[in-house]
Amino acid sequence: MPLLTEKLTSNQQTVLNLLEGTKGPLKAYAILFDIQKKGIKSPLQVYRALDKLIEIGKVHKIESKNSYIACSNNNCNSQTSTSFLICEMCDKVTELKKNNLSVYFSKESEKSNFKYTKHNLEIFGICQKCKKKI
Repeated sequence: MPLLTEKLTSNQQTVLNLLEGTKGPLKAYAILFDIQKKGIKSPLQVYRALDKLIEIGKVHKIESKNSYIACSNNNCNSQTSTSFLICEMCDKVTELKKNNLSVYFSKESEKSNFKYTKHNLEIFGICQKCKKKI
């Protein structure tokens, strides 16, 4: 469960502000390039900030793109179980707000005597804007 009242460090806040102001996912080095003039100079500083932001549910990693986005849900408690729609044409990422999949995956896992702990689901397709172009 994220600690929503936790105070962010300067680096964490800088990274979060950048991700919140960006339309799509960013790779760690793109984040570093964009915020170097704000005092963050090394990749390690970016990765530490990202790790903490993920831990508290403010940021999610898009595994297939090896990139990061700010959480679009207020009071997100899904730092370990996330679901996204990813446009194959423009790379737009939409976080699915209702996450009943954990219940489904847990029940299905039990049928196979498997203990479900989390998921990171990435669904690929074409967004509405790009669909109009084809």
